[in-house]
This record gives sequence, C-alpha cells and structure tokens, in this order.
Amino acid sequence: MNYLTLKTLSPSAFKRGVGIPLPLFHELLEVLKAGELTKKKSGRPSPLSLEDQLLLTLGYWREYRTLFHLGLSYQVHESTAQRIVKRVETRLEASGVLSLAQTASREGVRGVLLDASEVPIERPQKNKRLTTVERSTPIH
Repeated sequence: MNYLTLKTLSPSAFKRGVGIPLPLFHELLEVLKAGELTKKKSGRPSPLSLEDQLLLTLGYWREYRTLFHLGLSYQVHESTAQRIVKRVETRLEASGVLSLAQTASREGVRGVLLDASEVPIERPQKNKRLTTVERSTPIH
C-alpha cells in the first residue's frame, strides 16, 4: 500500500485504509516537510517519499505489523523501516502535533494516543548459584 494508490480513494475509503482522515494525514505530512527543511545535515536519503514514510509509520502503529513485514511491503530493509518509524515519531512529537502515551488536547479536539513502540524484553539473568533442585539432592 503506497500513497500513489491511496490518494485516488474517496475520503471515507482513505480513512478506512489508513486509520486517519485525509486532512489530518496532510497536516502530519506538512509537519514532516517542515522538519525536512529545518534539518541541518543531509544524512542518508530515504528510499521512500515522505508520504510513504508516514504511511509506513501509521501502518506500524495501527496494525502493529513487524518491521520485517513492513519492510517487505515497502521494499526496504527491516532496519530502514525502523529508522523511518523512529524519525517520523521524533519529528511529530517534537512539533507538538502528536503526543505519544498521554492525552492530547489541541484546538478543542481531545483524544488519547497510545504508545505502541517496541520495548526490549527483560530476560532473567543466569545465576551461578545452585538451583533448588541441585541443593535438595542428598550428599554422600
């Protein structure tokens, strides 16, 4: 699903496919364009347009697909998809238009946005002490 195919849809079909109304999509896109203009370093160019970067991020938030599957859909590597999601999240949050994991109130519109970012799993540390099974065995 890329922007070229979605922009031909009706506004209601666009909202069904993307999860947000078309005017809000364009508002978020303007924030990303402004962020591109204010960046100091050129850095690594993204293989996707800003529209597709925003769609990739919205798909990640809405469908909670893995970055590997999003990368396959947009024909980019998994790590590129992760960088795009992080960059878009950072720019939208820095602009004040989007607030993750808290209640957002703007222009009389109130809504709650959820933080759906990936968090590393905390695995138990291996303990070198004897386990209870090893302690309970009789010693001869």
